[in-house]
Amino acid sequence: MAKLTAQAQTASSSQSLLGIEGAAAECYFSRFANLLKEGGKDFSFTDRNRRPPKDPVNAVLSYLYGILVKDLFVTLYAVGFDPYLGFYHRPRYGRPALALDMMEEFRPLIADSVAINLFNNEEISKKDFIKTRAGVSLTSNGKKAVVAGYERRMETEIVHPVFGYKVSYRRVLEVQARLLARTISNEIQEYPPFCTR
Repeated sequence: MAKLTAQAQTASSSQSLLGIEGAAAECYFSRFANLLKEGGKDFSFTDRNRRPPKDPVNAVLSYLYGILVKDLFVTLYAVGFDPYLGFYHRPRYGRPALALDMMEEFRPLIADSVAINLFNNEEISKKDFIKTRAGVSLTSNGKKAVVAGYERRMETEIVHPVFGYKVSYRRVLEVQARLLARTISNEIQEYPPFCTR
């Protein structure tokens, strides 16, 4: 990951950056099962898949990413952005490219963290999923459990690394959107990504 991070810093084009991002995602998700207690117990995870998800872990991740992108869409719109016009994700009809761009820095801290906690704390079980030939989806009770875990995470307070004051993850989304606006208007030189370590 450190090597890929260094390569991303010097990427010569958006195409090469996309390739580096793909390699980093593959590396990250190749170890994701190690974060699940006892390797996932009743839930196996080998790689990231979607549309439709093929296993419960991917079903939860996809659902969480959808909630997070919706929250970022609303936040960006409230700050004054058009959430459909992004930098990294290419604009396409109905695709909130800027919300997807901003989601990248929050996936592990919010969505992935919630998924890991839900499985490790056994807040979600096999009965919370529907398996068909097409894939796996959440039941209505499963969705409630995922939303409850997500809301708990969003209300968690942490110290913002740039400003040094306590803020909830929900508020962090707005703070980062405002920092992005300040970067675009040249009030600050560089966008400070949100990092907890």
